[in-house]
Amino acid sequence: MYLVTMLGNLLIILAISSDTHLHTPMYFFLANLSFIDTCFTCTIVPKVLENIQTQHHTISYTGCLVQMYVFMALTLLDDFLLAVMAYDRYVAICLPLHYTMTMQPQRCLLLVATSWLCSQFLAFSLTLQMAQFSFCASHSIPHFFCDLIPLLKLACSDTHIFQATMFIEAALSGVVPLTCVLVSYAYIIHTILRVSSAGGKYKVFSTCGCHLTMVTLFYGTLFLVYFQPSSSYSADTGMLASVIYTMVTPMLNPFIYCLRNRDMKDALWKLLGWGKCSTL
Repeated sequence: MYLVTMLGNLLIILAISSDTHLHTPMYFFLANLSFIDTCFTCTIVPKVLENIQTQHHTISYTGCLVQMYVFMALTLLDDFLLAVMAYDRYVAICLPLHYTMTMQPQRCLLLVATSWLCSQFLAFSLTLQMAQFSFCASHSIPHFFCDLIPLLKLACSDTHIFQATMFIEAALSGVVPLTCVLVSYAYIIHTILRVSSAGGKYKVFSTCGCHLTMVTLFYGTLFLVYFQPSSSYSADTGMLASVIYTMVTPMLNPFIYCLRNRDMKDALWKLLGWGKCSTL
């Protein structure tokens, strides 16, 4: 799974970089998403593989905090970027005559840079608070990486302020981007319903299908883990959901976007030197 994830996402980045036909906002955001997924997987899986190989299931205190910080930053960045991609599809489908003007390269860079800065700030603030806690009970984390809630349950300090901060940040970084996604697709669906031909409806909706699939997988598992009181957190459920969004979703990303997108398939075939793919 690790090798497939790395190879698939790196191929997407290379294909988009090498094909000038894909130098558009939609594929620029997709390349960023693939880069984030690559970093995301590298944060978790190599340590898991080391633990399996050596049967030495330990991590240093500093390493645990660093892993938690990078993991949170990349997760939050995924949240923001999925919202940006939904906005891009909204402008392309609902405001096509204004698309070139609205999604200028400078604005696309600004949207991505803002997403990076916001995710880093939110992740750093939570990590800084976590570093102030005392862990006087068991130091055994019931998880395969240093996730936020399992670590929180081991803390002996008062965590009420931290939990309040966590839920506020969850609202800012989860609910707000998801609301942007839902509002964008409400307008998109309204526009699709006004298209007269069935073929036209399918063509318009097919450009959003890949993104909708990723949003459903990512937010579905994320809400299952983080949008619940820590008192009702289940380690087994948390680990199962974490496997989906830390390993399965990044692995499926290349398949979802490449197998259902002819432009990406053609770019990959050209990158691999196999010419244009046959019509499916």
